[in-house]
Amino acid sequence: MRAVSAQLSAAIAAQQPLGGIRTEHDSLGTRELPAEAYYGVQTLRAVENFQISGIKLRKFGHLVNALAHVKKAAALANAELGALAQPKADAIVAACDELLTGHLRENFIVDMVQGGAGTSTNMNANEVIANRGLELMGHRKGEYRYLHPNDDVNRSQSTNDVYPTSVKLGVYLSLQDASAALGELQNALRAKAVEFSDVIKMGRTQLQDAVPMTLGQEFGAYAVMIGEAVNHLQRIGGDLLAVNMGATAIGTGITSPPGYADLVTVKLAEITGLPIVQAENLVEATQDSGDFVAVSATLKRAAVQLSKICNDLRLLSSGPRAGLGEINLPAMQPGSSIMPGKVNPVIPEVVSQVCFQLIGYDMTVTMAAEASQLELNMAEPIMAHDLMMGTMMLRNAAVTLTSRCITGITANREHCRDLVAHSIGLVTALVPTLGYEQSAAIAKEALESGGSVYDLVLERGAMTKAELDDLLSPEKMTAPRSRRL
Repeated sequence: MRAVSAQLSAAIAAQQPLGGIRTEHDSLGTRELPAEAYYGVQTLRAVENFQISGIKLRKFGHLVNALAHVKKAAALANAELGALAQPKADAIVAACDELLTGHLRENFIVDMVQGGAGTSTNMNANEVIANRGLELMGHRKGEYRYLHPNDDVNRSQSTNDVYPTSVKLGVYLSLQDASAALGELQNALRAKAVEFSDVIKMGRTQLQDAVPMTLGQEFGAYAVMIGEAVNHLQRIGGDLLAVNMGATAIGTGITSPPGYADLVTVKLAEITGLPIVQAENLVEATQDSGDFVAVSATLKRAAVQLSKICNDLRLLSSGPRAGLGEINLPAMQPGSSIMPGKVNPVIPEVVSQVCFQLIGYDMTVTMAAEASQLELNMAEPIMAHDLMMGTMMLRNAAVTLTSRCITGITANREHCRDLVAHSIGLVTALVPTLGYEQSAAIAKEALESGGSVYDLVLERGAMTKAELDDLLSPEKMTAPRSRRL
């Protein structure tokens, strides 16, 4: 923190000979800032106070865009209700529109993890929008008598409705990205299910031989898992579109004009194109973070499913000579600094690590939501960080797994079939004909002698060759059979 303060002071001092500074004040006093900065004094204090994660607000474009949407909606509603002069509203709207194109994003410099329940984030947005609005009105940055960060950009608002609404919108938009990436992963797994539909292999339970299946069935199951994750994320995402705009400080709407809460929600829905609605109870919505908990839990569910698939990919590709070796993952990089020729399953490894992080984020979000006291939850910034970071990492992990692993997987077809032919698991098919006891005896003998189930049944005369060929056909064992009731 000392280093950051020194850097800020040095940057300001370097501009003094050129007159490249401006002075701003707040309730704590006066500070100097670089003249070209669009942020203001409260943002400067937040940067000094919160050197925590190193992850700046600008890292998450969806969250910056959500703040711009919220400020634009507020300006439009205030102007329509006569609470804000039209020239000021026009300048705010124009500045917000520029933010939505990615302009000035480098000025969103507060740390995502902060005290104050998100006030620093809200003020960062207020100051950037105000200073850009001033330029558009023909004034210099910092001339707040013409357009003020609090009185105008933040009119009829509080951090306590702006911040949770913006976080909800930001997370919602990030969920759409993650869901799209998972959808591409699902498609890739489906394609492999078709490609491997004729590859006979052994299924396993508790890492022991079970019964035959196809490799296509295995990958088809993975595709269904990912599809379930997508469906759950999309369903839970809709809950984020009930917002508390107009609640202001604690849900009572103090300092806002009559009709503002309803109107600003309508404006927000119009400019985003999303079915945003007002929360049923603004007092409840201002203090309850249950929606964030539900989203986090759903992200955790997706992470668990995704990591299970990665575990399987590493097992199925283990070896290549001393493991299962049923599939080959595409080689991405040399796997050892000492063992020549070793190639590790680095893509499933990194995706599983992302999943571990998401599971940890869920615990943090849960504890942060529980920390809400009375009319406000002070811990929303850590929830915002973890949900935004989690959805981004999930999206990136899904893209990486799809493009750098799944699409390049090949099957060791003959090896898979050989494992089936020598497996004791085939004896399961004999149970309906020979009974459990005799089938178990054959399995035990096969294990002890190293012989095959097929040969032992013939030697015992328990079945004819034709009957055996029908029952022990691996192809017939991989699909459910019709039953007579």
